[in-house]
Amino acid sequence: MTRHETADALSRFSRELEPGAILFREGEAGGEMFVIQSGHVRISKRVANGDKVLATLGPGEFLGEMAILNAKPRVATATVTEDEPAKVLVIDAQRFEQMIANNREITLRLIKKLASRLDSADTLIEILMHKDPKARVMRGLSRHAEAFGVQTDHGVRITLTAQELSAQVNVDPEQTEEVLHRLKRVRVLSIEPSGTILVHDLERLFDFLEFLAMPQKFGGES
Repeated sequence: MTRHETADALSRFSRELEPGAILFREGEAGGEMFVIQSGHVRISKRVANGDKVLATLGPGEFLGEMAILNAKPRVATATVTEDEPAKVLVIDAQRFEQMIANNREITLRLIKKLASRLDSADTLIEILMHKDPKARVMRGLSRHAEAFGVQTDHGVRITLTAQELSAQVNVDPEQTEEVLHRLKRVRVLSIEPSGTILVHDLERLFDFLEFLAMPQKFGGES
């Protein structure tokens, strides 16, 4: 099958989604997985004080495969972000199993992606265990920039608002805004009109994190 024929075949499974559309909800049975072709999809989970954003996925990412692999209900909710529509491929359980059985490259990519997500989840746990709220905010920023960020001409775009970041790292919104304001003043980042965060200088962000970690290395308080 040629590349053009493959594209035509895949187009049959393509679906256009409006901003804010829900692909699936936490607790639902899942018989489909999705591959993002354009736009972004937010992954969130219910917690005691509301919804916590776990990740924001972009083009080339896939989601929803775990409900097929373990035949359990969805563990999170997937929503198209409000700033733009999305286009996804919808793959049912039977076709997904065929793809894994017949394509070694897809199987390896799936394994690598699942390992990456496990690593990202471990990082989030480490962030939440950190005592210093300022460090949690900056570590949350760096985690999203590295794992889910979109490279642009002006830096790494994090499709996450200050409010979503605050909920994710369990920091009071006012404290989060204070940290972001300080990072804006030293030109490490800026806030876009949509509310998403654009990190202009990842190296300086890492330097700030190293500085915050120094007192701990010598047995002090951060």
